[in-house]
Amino acid sequence: MIPIRNAVPSRYPPVVTSMLIAINCLVFLFQDSLGPDELELFLRQFALIPARYSEAFASGETDLGAADILPFFSMMFLHGGWLHLILNMWTLWLFGPTIEDRMGHARYLAFYLACGLAASVAHVMFNPTSIVPALGASGAIAGILGCYMRLFPMARVVVVVPILFIPLFFEVYAYVFISLWFLIQVLQSMMTLLLPSASGDVAWWAHVGGFIAGFALAPLLVRSEQRYRAYYPDEGVLGFDTQGRI
Repeated sequence: MIPIRNAVPSRYPPVVTSMLIAINCLVFLFQDSLGPDELELFLRQFALIPARYSEAFASGETDLGAADILPFFSMMFLHGGWLHLILNMWTLWLFGPTIEDRMGHARYLAFYLACGLAASVAHVMFNPTSIVPALGASGAIAGILGCYMRLFPMARVVVVVPILFIPLFFEVYAYVFISLWFLIQVLQSMMTLLLPSASGDVAWWAHVGGFIAGFALAPLLVRSEQRYRAYYPDEGVLGFDTQGRI
């Protein structure tokens, strides 16, 4: 299932979402301009390599400098190819503006970065010996999906399912679509514990970590009723009553 429309309207321009998409695209264009050797050096510096941290901790080096912490954030602005970039940015554009509209620009940016950080930490925890550079906005975007499911579980999402090259369109509840997506991430993550080669170069645990962070942080970052306009009719399930209280 590929989502193509989010039915919940936004009332304010998605300034931060647009900024994030622009930064991701510009960074990828820069990546694409690098030669093979330059790109390898660039990824070693800014992508997330779990073994770098597990080896340091194993040797007793627990002091992390800014250069060591930076990849936990910079990795979410890097991508491995055009398809990787397009799929992530499409999902961010589809669901991000609704969450930004609900939280406000500053809180939304903090939320996005926090989910990306949680995704990075989860990836390092469950892949401590990996020397493969991890990169992509998927973990942070998974946090947006987790938040969306908590705030708008009954919202409608239009999805397309290609069957034998024939696109079929369906309208499903957000909690159905996102729950199925999350279940796949969990199953794939568990498979990597049994068979590490099953990862397929996808940071499944980063998706799980980002999603859980987004779901958990949602009630902490939404704006209060006094500071927010009317609540959307699709809100009121999975943690919120009609007055917006947890």
